[in-house]
Amino acid sequence: MNKSDCVVYCGKFFTVEWFYNRDGFSQPFEYFLTTSPAQKRKFFVLVKRLAEFGKIMDITKFRNEGDGIFALKPKPDRYLCFFVTGRKIIITNGFCKKTAKMPGTEKQRCVLAKTEYLAMNQGVCNNENNV
Repeated sequence: MNKSDCVVYCGKFFTVEWFYNRDGFSQPFEYFLTTSPAQKRKFFVLVKRLAEFGKIMDITKFRNEGDGIFALKPKPDRYLCFFVTGRKIIITNGFCKKTAKMPGTEKQRCVLAKTEYLAMNQGVCNNENNV
């Protein structure tokens, strides 16, 4: 994966992209490919709403997890992401949530991916508190 094929959706407010590491591997994209058509639809509905309108008010669908990390929550899946300047949202990992609390390892994976992304892109993080 590279910059030309990492875009999930371009909206009026945000462009949503898959995170990919230095080797071009994208864990969230690979996870997405394993989901059912119904799960894919739920994911795209949330991504489109966020990208087009800039907000998802329902915390059962989008939630601030702290440390500048946010969760898109199309049941039963979770996609963790963060905001960067240039009105971008970077999706760093995807997983099937099986417990009441989000696994700390998933959030840590997102934080590490965020650090790697910023190092690769010399980017500045933008923690959107009003989303």
